[in-house]
This record gives sequence, structure tokens and C-alpha cells, in this order.
Amino acid sequence: MTFRALVVEEEEQGQKSAMVRTLEDDALPEGDVTVAVEYSTLNYKDGLCLGSGGGLVRKYPHVPGIDFAGTVEASDDARYKPGDKVVLTGWRVGEVHWGGYAEKARVRADWLVPLPEGLTTRSAMAVGTAGLTAMLAIMALEDHGLTPGNGEVLVTGAAGGVGSVATAALAHLGYEVAAVTGRPEQADYLTDLGAKRIVPREELAETVKRPLEAETWAGCVDAVGGAMLARVLGQMKYGASVAAVGLAGGAQLPATVVPFLLRGVNLLGIDSVMQPYGNRVRAWERVARDVPMDKLEAMVQPAGLADLPDLGRAILKGGVRGRVVVDVSA
Repeated sequence: MTFRALVVEEEEQGQKSAMVRTLEDDALPEGDVTVAVEYSTLNYKDGLCLGSGGGLVRKYPHVPGIDFAGTVEASDDARYKPGDKVVLTGWRVGEVHWGGYAEKARVRADWLVPLPEGLTTRSAMAVGTAGLTAMLAIMALEDHGLTPGNGEVLVTGAAGGVGSVATAALAHLGYEVAAVTGRPEQADYLTDLGAKRIVPREELAETVKRPLEAETWAGCVDAVGGAMLARVLGQMKYGASVAAVGLAGGAQLPATVVPFLLRGVNLLGIDSVMQPYGNRVRAWERVARDVPMDKLEAMVQPAGLADLPDLGRAILKGGVRGRVVVDVSA
């Protein structure tokens, strides 16, 4: 038996090349569940793994793809049987373990989640790690007291994958969303997703000497980090929370502790890679219920395996809007 996969090879002088190849089934890594992959998607990490590796890939040849959805083909674990629909995100699959840019994947059963009722394998990959992270962030904000009617909820990096899903889901849940973007041409796109206000990135891009500014935001999903996160912390309402999901603007945080001490602001770290099974299931159930799939479809860019090297370079440069859904058979 054979399958097609996008294989990254390491060449001389550390250069990498990615090419669609046909492999034998016995090339698959160890695992107790074999999945016939139907769809995958593209994330920033995938862009790194398709190119330099970004320190994430340990061994070549390698098959990237940190997300996939498909149908169980064979299973040595009682929790899954042939024909079951499943989703995988995280667990360093696509980084240290072969991932979803292939027609087949073999993984540990512990890494899988049953496909929630109401989602298809394609719609699950329109959500993917980015959308799951967005929902985990929303859940964390709500667990810390955020409810509709509290005021505006800020989403930074709103035109990216996490930001797009967060904007659409928050608006669908009745929140008043203020979307931050550095690309003015994305304003209509974000408004269509449900944003009530567009905030130009330059308004928040610089730190200020004042540790506190006017109380403005009832909550925030932050995909940028760096100076913007520091600035936003000083603008949060009393007792409000920021869910930090990314570092597109840098890993340093040039902030003070004043917002935490004088306003009781909460900074919540959101990890989707090693998220426990129970919370993953809860988040995927919320995705199926609370993410408007018609809005999600509007942000989808379809792709095949052969398109991924170019798309991987583009996402590293901020050139991909919304979500890429990869049909691995195309």
C-alpha cells in the first residue's frame, strides 16, 4: 500500500526542499492508530517546518502538518475503530512526529479527539489549531468573568488565523468586537466577520511611559505580544483579562506590574499543544456550537499538497489571511 505525502528533505549546507512523494505504508512512524487523512491546514509553525525547520524539526526526511482530520483506517486502541472520524491538533505532531501533509498518518490514540457532531473533517480544518486556540482563549476569558455587555473585547492580529476565528466567534456570541490590524485593506473582511470597530495597529504599537491609561477593554484575545500586549494591559478595565495566544510582535514584554496591582488585570496564557484531553473535547464542542461556519467559510483558502511550499513562505511573511484548508488528495 502506498500514499502521497509532502516530504521535506535536508540537503547540503542545511538547505531544505519540500516535494510531494509516494511512500510505502511501512514508512509511517510508530503509533497505535492509522488515519486516512482527508484535510489539513496551514499554521505559522507549518511555515517554519516547511522551510528552515525553525528548531522544531529534529529529524529528516519529515512530513509537516500540525493538524489533520480524517477517518480511522486501523486501530490497536479500543477507543477508536475503523470508520471513526477524528481530529488531531498539537502534541508536536508535524514537528517531531510526522504530521498531516499526507494521505495517511499514524499516531498515538491519546493525541486524537473524536470529531464533534455538527462538524465535517473539512470544517474542522477550517478551524484547526488556530480556531481551537481562539476558542480556548474565549473560554478562559469567560471562566474569568467575561460576559456579553461588559464592553468592547479587543482582538489583536485580527486578520490572522487565530484572530479571524476569535473575531467571528466572539461576535456570534454577542460580544462587541474591536479588531486590530495593520492592513487597512482588511477592514471589510473583519467587519464581515462581525467586528464593530477597526483599530489601526499604529494606535497600539508603541509603548507609553504611563503604566495605566483609560479603562477601555472588557477583555482581549492577543495574538501579537511584545509592545502591543504591554500597551493593552494598561488599557484593560478593572478585573478584566487578556488571553495571550501568540507573539507575532515579539516575545519580550516591556510592561510593568501596575495593571495587575491597581486594576486586578489578569494575563492568561493559552496553550493548545499540550492541552489536556477533557478541555480539548470541551473546546471542540464549543467550536461546533459557537463558531459560525458560514463566516468561517468566507475566510477559507483551499489548497493542495503542492501549494504548501509557497504558502508556507507566505505565512511567515504575514501574507496569508484567514484559514487555509488543505485537501491532501488534491
